[in-house]
Amino acid sequence: MNQIEMYRNAIDAIDDQIIALLNERMKSVKAIGLLKQTSGTSIYRPEREREILDRLKKINNGDLNDAAIEAVFFEIFAVSRNLEMPEKVAFLGPKGSYTHQVAQSRFGAMGNYLSLNCVEAVFRVLANKEAKYGVVPIENNTEGAVGETLDCLGNYDEIKIVSEIYMDIHHSFATLSEDLEHIKRIYSHPQGYNQCRKFLEEHQLLDVEFIPTKSTAEAAQKASKEPKSAAICSHIAAKLYNVPILFGKIEDNLANKTRFLILSDFKNKPGEHNKTSILAKTDDKPGGLVEFLQSFQDNKVNLTKIESRPAKERGFKTVFYLDFEGHIDDENVQNVLEQNKNKHQIKWLGSYVAGE
Repeated sequence: MNQIEMYRNAIDAIDDQIIALLNERMKSVKAIGLLKQTSGTSIYRPEREREILDRLKKINNGDLNDAAIEAVFFEIFAVSRNLEMPEKVAFLGPKGSYTHQVAQSRFGAMGNYLSLNCVEAVFRVLANKEAKYGVVPIENNTEGAVGETLDCLGNYDEIKIVSEIYMDIHHSFATLSEDLEHIKRIYSHPQGYNQCRKFLEEHQLLDVEFIPTKSTAEAAQKASKEPKSAAICSHIAAKLYNVPILFGKIEDNLANKTRFLILSDFKNKPGEHNKTSILAKTDDKPGGLVEFLQSFQDNKVNLTKIESRPAKERGFKTVFYLDFEGHIDDENVQNVLEQNKNKHQIKWLGSYVAGE
């Protein structure tokens, strides 16, 4: 027996143990699922998943890095949830979009997904109980806040933020062609195309015909049917339409990152490193906003974000979206809300484990 065969046999034996242990894990998962159904507890518990991941990272002393541990166990979590109780996940589509990629990173390849064409459609489906979870973008570090998401958070009372995910946005150059010189046209959403102009210039592709598409997923779909074309698209879109990726990260800004929200209808239990989001309409008087913000400092609540949005009422009133450290049940957070309840209109949007 040669060395490669010896190692392969060792891997097969380890895989046998992994399968046996995973099946043992799933027995406990099913038992917990039955108890949750009886008590009405939500199947998805982001704070519990984070607790497991943090514990595993601390005891890990092998070659797996933190990202690898998360990738493996998020898929295990997703499979576990599907065994407990299959749930539908709505997301801002189309299939192959970055939001789809984020949804799949948490709810797994086995997830039951519903692709929708606008943010409000995701909220509406959740409000009608046609899906249990929704995934939408809320901000990008170069493009700013997604106004439609902020507005919907204010308009749909029962829908809460239960988790957040930050994802690096990497554009891929996917094509059936093995030679760039053979490419006659490039498909992409105009925004994706413009974010990759440096790559296109360096590879002498700016003179190649550019055909705009409604989404980068559509670009991948079109490129999958034309050997002499290419698409600037997401990794998941290239995979979905079986278009080989020639270059993996071609965007001009390699720090391009988007924050996504997972939405549902339940309240998270307090965990470590919590974040809370609210909407606030302050008194229309001099110093009203300053007074409101001062209450956070007085109670040692650390504000991490404030974003203004038009209230869409008569006049020019403003609604403020705020993120801050802590859980809604924390004493100092409760003190802030108590001090402001008769002065300002405040809507709690959710408390969840901070994603970053």
